[in-house]
Amino acid sequence: MTSESAAAPASAGDTWVVIPLYNEATVIAEVVQGLLPEFPLVVCIDDGSSDGSGEIARRAGARVVTHPINLGQGAALQTGFDYALERGARFVVTFDADGQHRVEDAVAMLQRARADDLAIVFGSRFLDDRTNPGILKKIVLKTAVAVTNVTTRTRLTDAHNGLRIIRADALRRIKLRQDRMAHGTEIVVQLGRTGLPYAEHPVEVIYSEYSKAKGQSLLNSVNILVDLIIR
Repeated sequence: MTSESAAAPASAGDTWVVIPLYNEATVIAEVVQGLLPEFPLVVCIDDGSSDGSGEIARRAGARVVTHPINLGQGAALQTGFDYALERGARFVVTFDADGQHRVEDAVAMLQRARADDLAIVFGSRFLDDRTNPGILKKIVLKTAVAVTNVTTRTRLTDAHNGLRIIRADALRRIKLRQDRMAHGTEIVVQLGRTGLPYAEHPVEVIYSEYSKAKGQSLLNSVNILVDLIIR
């Protein structure tokens, strides 16, 4: 694992955005640049990309930590969590690299965590009607939520949304070992066990032509269900 740093603004604050990054060269610069005005501390975990994503993220203003080989999204998140904690983070925002999340939602979630003294704020695309995932994806995601709620100590409406706020005391108790999509359930399980206060917050997930072209619209949801069944 190697590290590359871009200069952070003086007003770095207490919050790090952690972005797992794998072959998102065409969109990652825009994602990073969209975050920086609100979140000056952004770290991308380049998980063995072969398209130069890490260097593009670094030039856009992110810190970059590199996995020499692809270890999976769970491993990338854990590397990012460790990196942020080592640098004194009070909060971490998990944010996807493909442009599906809105910075405005992350800001609102962080404000809520501070105002309500919450250790975890989960983003949910099902608390309002802004997101249209499509019938099949919605069915698969709702099924995954039902399975997750049965097997964890949480009651969520959207258990596999990549936009989350996690406070340092909760973050220290996370040790991710699932390398595929099941890491989303693993996070919920481990956070639920902490007994720390949590809430859901309505967010919009943007299903762009880019993400649909990559097959993320439905395939990731099916992968979540498969991993839940075989874990």
